[in-house]
Amino acid sequence: MSGTRTEKDPLGALEVPAGAMYGVQTLRAVQNFPVSGLRPLPAFVTAVVWIKKAAALTHKETGRLDAKRADAIIAAADEVLAGKHRDDFVVDPYQAGAGTSHNMNANEVLANRANEMLGAPRGAYAPVHPNDHVNMAQSTNDVIPTAIRLGGLALAAELDRALARLRDALLAKGKEFDGIVKSGRTHLQDAMPIRLGQEFRAYGDTIERNRRRVERAADDLRDLGIGGSAVGTGVNVEPEYPALMVKHLRAITGLALREGADRIQLMQSMGDAAALSGAMRTLAVDLAKVSSDLRLLASGPRTGLDEIRLPAVQPGSSIMPGKVNPSIPEMVNQVCCQVVGNDACIGMAASEGQLELNVMMPVIAHNLFLSLGILASAATVLADKCVAGIEANRAQCEYWVERSAALATALAPQIGYARAAEISKQSVKENTLIRELVHREHVLPDAEIDEALDLRKMTEIGVPGGKHGGVSAG
Repeated sequence: MSGTRTEKDPLGALEVPAGAMYGVQTLRAVQNFPVSGLRPLPAFVTAVVWIKKAAALTHKETGRLDAKRADAIIAAADEVLAGKHRDDFVVDPYQAGAGTSHNMNANEVLANRANEMLGAPRGAYAPVHPNDHVNMAQSTNDVIPTAIRLGGLALAAELDRALARLRDALLAKGKEFDGIVKSGRTHLQDAMPIRLGQEFRAYGDTIERNRRRVERAADDLRDLGIGGSAVGTGVNVEPEYPALMVKHLRAITGLALREGADRIQLMQSMGDAAALSGAMRTLAVDLAKVSSDLRLLASGPRTGLDEIRLPAVQPGSSIMPGKVNPSIPEMVNQVCCQVVGNDACIGMAASEGQLELNVMMPVIAHNLFLSLGILASAATVLADKCVAGIEANRAQCEYWVERSAALATALAPQIGYARAAEISKQSVKENTLIRELVHREHVLPDAEIDEALDLRKMTEIGVPGGKHGGVSAG
């Protein structure tokens, strides 16, 4: 449809595009907030429409809304949930406080579509009105906090699956590489031997600890404050409404949800969202470290460590032929940087609430959902396109570990720290292997040297060269 239609709100009349499913209040928001050019994230749209559908089901059940209107709203909501009319959710994430504009965008889209289903034109708002019927017993002030919780839980479930996938991929490499002994490194300097499989198992365990941390933080989002209405007290809300909303939202979303014990507290505080963001920040810090390690271990292939080979996913240079870069871990590092920045924004915004409401909820929702989504995608891509195809360079691992000056540490229980330090320094100075130097200098009887410098045994708890070791009294 071309042209416009005239719609009115309490501020006056505006010409709304005739083909738009949204209405006048949405148009005012578009005109008022031409900030980022971004649209609301799909999870935010979905979460609010879940609430609108649940409200219509609740009011139909209580009889507060007649079946004709309720069924039309439910049908309109189902269309949006199926992917239709998404282009009509147009309010910039950076909008007026609390999210009133986004809430009204949803109310108008559902009202206009419901009226069309009932044979009425868009913009008439009869028999279904966006405020009186779609928004019945609701306020932006309880809808948006609830949407943050619902969307956060749904996206956290996706992140959980992605992290489990990455954990399993890393642990599988831990088993595959368990027989490969390599040089450990601390401070980026030679350290005692470690098995490549131990490194990868530790990476997998790190992801699992973070998965559980995110899961624990997300659990607090299950407490819903819907029914709090304007200030959390439940004005204009029938007493049975909160429990029925939770019941219907459980059925619609498949999420385990709870009726909040204190709706005023759940409206005032964005602490639960901030806590989930904080858990994702910690995840991002650890995930960035793992990705950086993969890049370092794969560095080279001639002038770096070259202990692992990452799958080649694209040419690495527009000027250097044959160059292949660690493209997937580089992407993951960038995602982690973004998540840390998002968390800083969420923390500041969560602190900016005053009295009964935090008006910074739109930016909290946007950054929280963005972090959840990009972390899940990054973890999946890292698992499938990188970790699953990593190959070990056994020969290079063996080459480096034999040249580690730190192997002298294994001699300390027999010859003492000071003498072991001399051996280490002499090895570096002469560019001689510790093993060769110890034989040449007769530091230990030949029969004991191989036992003391057993590389595999150094990767397990114990004292090299004997049960207890011990420096001779002489």
